[in-house]
Amino acid sequence: MNDISLTIMPETKEDAEAIVRLHERTFGPGRFAKTAYRLREQVEHSVDLSFTARIGTLLVGSVWMTPIRIGESKALLLGPLTVEPAFRERGIGQALIARALKEAAAQGHRLVLLVGDEPYYGKSGFRQIPPGCVVMPGPVDPARLLVAELVDGAFDGVSGRVRPEWETA
Repeated sequence: MNDISLTIMPETKEDAEAIVRLHERTFGPGRFAKTAYRLREQVEHSVDLSFTARIGTLLVGSVWMTPIRIGESKALLLGPLTVEPAFRERGIGQALIARALKEAAAQGHRLVLLVGDEPYYGKSGFRQIPPGCVVMPGPVDPARLLVAELVDGAFDGVSGRVRPEWETA
């Protein structure tokens, strides 16, 4: 963590406004056009699986987990993951991911999906999904569609369209 004292804490309702402002600063208005954001508009993220990073009382990072289905399989969508630009490259994002995945596994979840760069997220156990196996609504670069198994073999046989809820259609 270099020279900072970092605390990863569960997200609270009081964090909502600061997290929205962080998303605005780091992703800009174009974020709403992205496929992952459009999925998240249709279902609330799981506050019990979402975390903030703080240095003292300053919120410097956030990660959300949102319930989805891949075909008929329950999963979580990780993201957005964001860290204040001045605090990047200090391990904060990786610490947020680790905490979210640990809590998801502890709660019995098996799969986590995200859209992102494999060199970064691969450090946390994410790997590229074989092309054509999972279909996201809207345009997504298949090389950026990644999955992490929280239980060995959890992705075996999983395929289909990603939906923003756990109820069957």
